Amino acid sequence: MVGSARTFLEVWGVGGPELVALDGDRGTIGRADQADVSLDADRQVSRAHAVLQRYPGGWTVRDLGSANGTLVNGEVIHGERRLHSGDEVRVGSSRLVFRDDPDHTEPTAAARPKPPALTRRERDVLVALCRPLAAGDLFTEPAGVDAIAAELVVSAPAVKQHLANLYRKFNIDDTSGRRARLANLAVGTGAVTLADLRAPGG
Repeated sequence: MVGSARTFLEVWGVGGPELVALDGDRGTIGRADQADVSLDADRQVSRAHAVLQRYPGGWTVRDLGSANGTLVNGEVIHGERRLHSGDEVRVGSSRLVFRDDPDHTEPTAAARPKPPALTRRERDVLVALCRPLAAGDLFTEPAGVDAIAAELVVSAPAVKQHLANLYRKFNIDDTSGRRARLANLAVGTGAVTLADLRAPGG
């Protein structure tokens, strides 16, 4: 899929994200060459793995009976799952981030949204949260509260308070998968870079 669109996927690889525009009302994900989002190098992905569908109310993703399943924000989906901008979709060992920006005219890295203003400690918490993503392992989850507290040598309640502030600043509502959505938005807005994640201690 090419062209300018307000909705697109960030397909994350070793060299950073490739932006794939969602121009139509349906997009297939799989290892087959004819898939709209072809992940032919990922042997964990089925030939026809999942499908994205646009309805009047928004976009959904549905697994097509793949061998390894489809996850949204770390949760295996059953049936269709509504997608919100910033949601992470995992198929095989590939990480896709759904972006839906009504004011966006072309999916370019220069046009990505800016991160909110952060304190130094909030940014430290974000880096610690996102650090596991740098490994790129299958189904990698963001760091938990205890791991963040251990890295930053602070208490778990302090981390929880910083995370609450970050959820508010990034406009993340009180739903499941909040840590995954926060990690995706942190990387997607440039609040955290891959260089930050590879540097011990941030």
